[in-house]
Amino acid sequence: MTRNSQPIMRTLLTRATLIDCVDPRPRPDCTVLIVDARIEAIFPAGSAPAVGDAQVVDLEGAYLMPGLWDVHVHPDYLSLAEVPLPDQVTLFGHRLQAALLDSGIVGFRCAGAHHYMDVAWKRAFDSGQHLGPRLFASGHFLTTTGGHFLTSGHALEVDGPYGFVTAIREQIKNGVDHIKLNLSGGILGPAWDLHRHSFLLPDEIKAAFEICKLREFKVMAHATNPQAVKAAIRLGAHSIEHGYIMDDECIELFLEHDTWYVPTLAISHLTPKQATNFWEQGWVKNRNLAPALCCRADAAADVHEAGFRKALKAGVKMALGSDIRPLKEAALLELGLWVRDGATPWQALVAATRNGADICGVGDQLGTIEAGKIADLIVVAANPLEDIDNVRKLLLVLKDGRIVSDKRPKGN
Repeated sequence: MTRNSQPIMRTLLTRATLIDCVDPRPRPDCTVLIVDARIEAIFPAGSAPAVGDAQVVDLEGAYLMPGLWDVHVHPDYLSLAEVPLPDQVTLFGHRLQAALLDSGIVGFRCAGAHHYMDVAWKRAFDSGQHLGPRLFASGHFLTTTGGHFLTSGHALEVDGPYGFVTAIREQIKNGVDHIKLNLSGGILGPAWDLHRHSFLLPDEIKAAFEICKLREFKVMAHATNPQAVKAAIRLGAHSIEHGYIMDDECIELFLEHDTWYVPTLAISHLTPKQATNFWEQGWVKNRNLAPALCCRADAAADVHEAGFRKALKAGVKMALGSDIRPLKEAALLELGLWVRDGATPWQALVAATRNGADICGVGDQLGTIEAGKIADLIVVAANPLEDIDNVRKLLLVLKDGRIVSDKRPKGN
């Protein structure tokens, strides 16, 4: 049979232990039928359909779940003097593809990328020119003169209400999916870039949010202290990134306005003093962060953790974003930090699957294993609800219903 003159592809995933990220209980011995790119049906144990012309993939009891999402990422921080722009664009694409194939990260939301390299790769992946994850682009992040993380190369310094309006219109013209505003300072930066400081004046922040509202563009708000968090939520931010310092009123506003929170625990937690396992220690060693910045992160970690725990307990909508590199490792580290800071493995998995798709506006199509949804799926060898690090035991990655990475032992 054909559909629109194209052969219909049927794939049957049998003997799957299903973690659908809807129901927290794994379901053993399930069969999932994929027709072309979508999940056609899910069959419980003992009710698998006749095979017909389907390709059969026997999962032998391994764990089938939605692919992972990381909703706060950047390309590598490289100056044009170090690496020419074409090489940086190519490297970013390679990193994104490796994250899909090696770690099962099927979706990314960018939080700042110079020269619209995220827009370029989004178009390349969406068109099928290259295999890669689903990418949601921000273009540059916008901050003030002397604002946050200017050394990253991904910032645009703008000032005054119309400076922000002009810059936002320029981002929109170049094809971004959302607008990233850096409203305050950070943990990892020069001495004048402090996370307890807010950077935008009232007329600047109001103008920035107003033009985004008029153009129907979501604001991804870097907000790191109570003043910035509250201002962003009240003005209609779609998500708050980081929230290193938050008081009880911040939590109340999250709930009142139904705003997303992306905590990026890795920024304050991954230092030599705080690394607790093999993967964290290896990452910290390779990162080789300056001692002064490690001290700033260590000093911020307890308050950041306390805010995360408050938000989790209160039921704030939360999605997983890492803000670190390499992209294929970042989300896996962040998952571990969520659990270390009090989330259950189930809460962490939902944040990295269902909620990742939801925050990007595609939760009706992706993020869970349900009939009708696009089959962006992964298979892991052991139960991540028992140990979150079992997501590292990757066997298969499917995108649009097709196996794009097969790490099963030879002979299977």
